[in-house]
Amino acid sequence: MSKIKIMCTSTGCIEYAPERYRNMDIEIIRVQVYFNGKEYREGIGLDPVEFYDYLETIEDPKSNLPHTDMPKSEDILAAYDKAVAEGYDEAIVFAISSGLGGTYNKLSLLAKDYEDKIKIHVVDTETTTFNEGMLAVKAKEFADRGMSSEEILKEVEWMKRHQEFMGVDGKLDYLIYNGRLKGGKALMGQLLNICPVIHLEKGEIVPLESVRTQKKALSRTCEILKEKIGDRSPEDYMLWHVYTGPSLLDKLLEIEKKYDIKTNHEAVIMSPVSGCHNGPWLAGYGLLFLRRDDEPLEG
Repeated sequence: MSKIKIMCTSTGCIEYAPERYRNMDIEIIRVQVYFNGKEYREGIGLDPVEFYDYLETIEDPKSNLPHTDMPKSEDILAAYDKAVAEGYDEAIVFAISSGLGGTYNKLSLLAKDYEDKIKIHVVDTETTTFNEGMLAVKAKEFADRGMSSEEILKEVEWMKRHQEFMGVDGKLDYLIYNGRLKGGKALMGQLLNICPVIHLEKGEIVPLESVRTQKKALSRTCEILKEKIGDRSPEDYMLWHVYTGPSLLDKLLEIEKKYDIKTNHEAVIMSPVSGCHNGPWLAGYGLLFLRRDDEPLEG
């Protein structure tokens, strides 16, 4: 039986999730954040709560935008070398969506240098935030059960097809500053007080719907979520809150009561690398279906 190491990029928020996940021996490969004149490896020296508090109150945010970059090559190589040194036969590496940057490609390229030492499978999760991290968590659980890498990767692909990240950007400021919303759409969005309901589609964050006012956008998010869950039993999915700053999350918690939405997992703050492009006014949901015995892997 192969000994399989599980790794995940820091955007998977495992370090910001409950402590039980931080003790699973999942290796974290850190994405870079450049902020306030300093360079950070995400998860080290940059507390996400303090980060979003600062973004919410910073003067002239357009001139003080945080920037991100791929993990350093030496950090990736160190993670791969460590897996070899610890006697692992294989590694499964979960990467932030390739649609959100070049990290997946870099991880894959450097993995080629290890073909004679360890078999490395790099997974484009096509997502970010704790959706990404939860895929790594489930893979670690599968590996601990003795499942092969082939079996694990098939289960992961099923979960990728049956997951959702969606939420509301309460203000358009950072989407505009970072170039995610441009020109006429940006101007009209500001004039009309548009709050887009966003989600991940083919690995990229896109507007699902454009709604007037925060309250209506949050209500619409709840409606869409209920439709996606349908009559599925809570034991067959995991649902948690995703947020940057707390202000919009408080509003979502109040609105979701009308829709009888009950999360069954603790809330997880969005990583600074992912959240800096949306700003400190995002609240929404991470949803991951768990495959039942009667559901085929190819479905």
